[in-house]
Amino acid sequence: MKNRTTAGILALLLGGVGAHKFYLGETGAGILYLLFCWCGIPGVLALIDAVTILTMTDDDFNAKYNNGEVAVNVADAQSKSVGGDKQKGNAEILLDYKRLLDQNVITDEEFEAVKKKVLDL
Repeated sequence: MKNRTTAGILALLLGGVGAHKFYLGETGAGILYLLFCWCGIPGVLALIDAVTILTMTDDDFNAKYNNGEVAVNVADAQSKSVGGDKQKGNAEILLDYKRLLDQNVITDEEFEAVKKKVLDL
């Protein structure tokens, strides 16, 4: 799973040679950046890419570069549960992910993985 921060830093530091494009799976664009790095234009484009990547939301980044995958962090979701009631928090987490499954944002396998993590199976 690609990371937004990593992509942004690559764009800032090595964007002139297309490192961020290769990281994000855009090999064709990466080759173009590499071929034309001598003229400086890819450096300017990389700066624009860096700002764009670093200012987009995680959801937008995941939708564009991670095929809509949702990062599963059960510990964070449990810590946000109301009143610290772990069972209520687990139910809320599962309902949220069930909604994502119903909307075809996540797959059945991803939902089952979340369910196993939440229920400690």
